[in-house]
Amino acid sequence: MAPDRAELARRLDHTLLKPQATAAEVERLCAEALEHGFFSVCVAPCRIPQAARLLAGSAVLPITVIGFPLGFQSTPVKAFEAARAVEQGTREIDMVLNVGALKDRDEAAVAADIEAVARSCGAPVKVILETALLTDAEKVLACRLAAGAGAAFVKTCTGFSGGGATEADVRLLRANVPGHIGVKASGGIRTRAQALALLAAGADRLGASASVAIVTED
Repeated sequence: MAPDRAELARRLDHTLLKPQATAAEVERLCAEALEHGFFSVCVAPCRIPQAARLLAGSAVLPITVIGFPLGFQSTPVKAFEAARAVEQGTREIDMVLNVGALKDRDEAAVAADIEAVARSCGAPVKVILETALLTDAEKVLACRLAAGAGAAFVKTCTGFSGGGATEADVRLLRANVPGHIGVKASGGIRTRAQALALLAAGADRLGASASVAIVTED
């Protein structure tokens, strides 16, 4: 059975990550999340103090992105950024995988990158695989490495490198991480039908900037 509107809202990370986002837009994002009951708002690290203040005392979590959107920052920088974000109020971290290291098959570097972020912040970490840039074999390897390095979720895309979340990728990710690890679909989700299809394919959470339209669509 498809989730009702309230259940669907609780699967959504209401997202605003465009570089030109203003404080007024973040305030509106948080107000929308409170009105519709979204799981979280996902904003840039520099906007976390504002989001944490606006969401204080509510069930909506402030969350942020690390190593975004390309994932090629050094591991100590990612770890510091994550720890600082938690100090400022973020409750979850969405970090970008080191895609180049994965393509090099440098499993130790990829795993160490994820593990360092997870250890530094103590918050649940979602690892963004950037599926549009990977082969299926690389996606499977990334799932294995993320699961072994302490990730709480694997996530499809940033939305900044082409492509987007697909049902096929969600099914592949779900099949290649243990049941206790979540799958987040993100990238190009704009309609209720897309959202429901991705949940049916195995997604536990959805990241979208079109969250209001998704939950209010008839």
